Amino acid sequence: MRLAAFTDYGLRVLMRLAAAPAEPSTTARLAEEFRIPYNHLAKVVQDLARGGFIATQRGTGGGIRLARPADSITLGEVVRFLEQRYAIVECFRDDGGDCPLTPSCRLRSRLASAHEAFLADLDRSSVADCAWPGSPPETRSRLRAPSRDCRPRRRGSSRR
Repeated sequence: MRLAAFTDYGLRVLMRLAAAPAEPSTTARLAEEFRIPYNHLAKVVQDLARGGFIATQRGTGGGIRLARPADSITLGEVVRFLEQRYAIVECFRDDGGDCPLTPSCRLRSRLASAHEAFLADLDRSSVADCAWPGSPPETRSRLRAPSRDCRPRRRGSSRR
């Protein structure tokens, strides 16, 4: 099974937040740490909030944090939520796709079983099991600087 980058980024955010549940983080900080474009990660964070996995708060003392304990969030439920827009093959799309093999396909049921087994295995692990505390300070200094695209733009500023 292959996960979308969107799902991968969502799991990274949750793993990082799980490592320090009492400390809110920011999308900008995580984007820089993970070297992910800020605007893309902001969409991931919005989806995670919509799914009830994280809570967001604006202003001083704000940021993002887990909405519930890390050990109550299974990897399977996160993957199901974030991957719901992606079909593993065409015939799994909501509209059924347009595959000419669909009426007599013998692969679909096998793929469905494999997909469910994959998710069932992920259901056995929680975000707490995969908490990632971040890079040690000495490692962070060796990481390459994030590209200009990874940094959030300030309001009113333009790219050059």
